[in-house]
Amino acid sequence: MTVGDTVTGGNADVAVGRLRVVVATPLSAEIAQLIEQREPRIELHRDETLLPPQRHAGDHSGDPAFRRSPSQQREFDALVDSADALYGFPDESPRALARTVRANSRLRWVHTMPAGGGAQLKAARLSDDELSRVIVTTSAGTHADPLSEFVLLGILAGAKRLPSLQADQRRHFWPADRMATPQVSEQTILVVGLGGIGRRSAERLAALGARVIGVHRHPVDVPGVHSVIGLGQLALAASTADAIVLALPGTDQTHQLLSREVLRAVKPGITIVNVGRGTTVDEGALIEALQDGRVGFAALDVVYSEPLAPDSPLWDLPNVLVSPHSAALNSSEDRRIGELFAENATRLLDGRPLLNQVNTVEFY
Repeated sequence: MTVGDTVTGGNADVAVGRLRVVVATPLSAEIAQLIEQREPRIELHRDETLLPPQRHAGDHSGDPAFRRSPSQQREFDALVDSADALYGFPDESPRALARTVRANSRLRWVHTMPAGGGAQLKAARLSDDELSRVIVTTSAGTHADPLSEFVLLGILAGAKRLPSLQADQRRHFWPADRMATPQVSEQTILVVGLGGIGRRSAERLAALGARVIGVHRHPVDVPGVHSVIGLGQLALAASTADAIVLALPGTDQTHQLLSREVLRAVKPGITIVNVGRGTTVDEGALIEALQDGRVGFAALDVVYSEPLAPDSPLWDLPNVLVSPHSAALNSSEDRRIGELFAENATRLLDGRPLLNQVNTVEFY
C-alpha cells in the first residue's frame, strides 16, 4: 500500500489510501478502464506485452502459444511482486501465485477469475501464515445467469426426451403412437449447492413451476426453494426426484457426492445436470446408470478430468450432452468480473469485508 492509516479489513491489515493493482491475467483495455472508473483510488498497472492475448470473451488463460522471453519473464515477475493486489492469479497458475506471495510481502489481496477459485488456491499450497496475510476472493456469482440457462436447457431436454426425438428425426421416423412427455411444472428437482449459481438456477426452475428442493451444508432461505435438506439426505431425496442439478465447488467434502449409492437410489429416468465441478460425481457409476437407464439424460458442462478423454463413453452415449466447460462463457463475463473486482477494491480501501472470500479450511 502507499499512504494512509492501517485498518483491519477481511483477514489482513491493509492501509487506507491508494491501491496498487497489477493485472496478472488477460484483460481488455475497456474493462481496465471500467475498473478505474468504478474505484478511482486504484492505480491499475497492465502491460499487454507481458500477457497472452485473449482469444475470446472470458478467456483468462489467453493464447496457449504465448511465451515470454527470459527478460520479459523477469519484468513480469517484478511487476506482480510490486502489487498490493492482483487481478487474477499470475498466468492462472497456482505455482506462480505461490512464488509471488513469497516474493511480495506487501501483497494483501488476490482476485481469481473462476467462481470455484478455491481449488486453485489449495493447489498453491500456501502456508497458514501466507493464507492469513493474503485475502483471496473469487468471481462467484458472475457466472450465475449463463450457467442457470444451461441448467434450464438440461432440465427441459431431459423432460422432453430430446435424445429420443433426435434419434427418430435422424431415422426419418414418425411413430404411430405418440408419447406423452412430462412437464417441468410437475417435477421435483433437487438443486445441490445453493451458492450464486444454485440460487439463480432454483429461482428460474421455480418460475417454470417446478418444486425445488435445495440440498446444502446448512439451512438457508432461498427464493423459489420449497425446502432445504442436508447433504447426507441426498440419496433419500433422489429416490423421489425427477432431476438433480449439481452446482457444487470441488472440495474434499463434495468429492463424488453423486456417488454409486445415490445413483442406485435414484428414480428411474432421472435427469442429471452438472454445472459445478466434475469431481463431485462418481463418473464411472454415472456412466453405468446412463447405460442401464437409471439416468435418462445428463447435461454435463464439467467432467471429472478435463479435457474429457477421447475414449470416454460419455462422448458417444445418446442420452448425454457434453459441454466443454464453456456454459459460463458470455460476452458480459469480463465486465461482470471487473465490476465485482472494483466493488471489492472499494471495500478493501474502506476497511470492509470483501465479497466471495475463499474459505481457507475447505477451499471453496
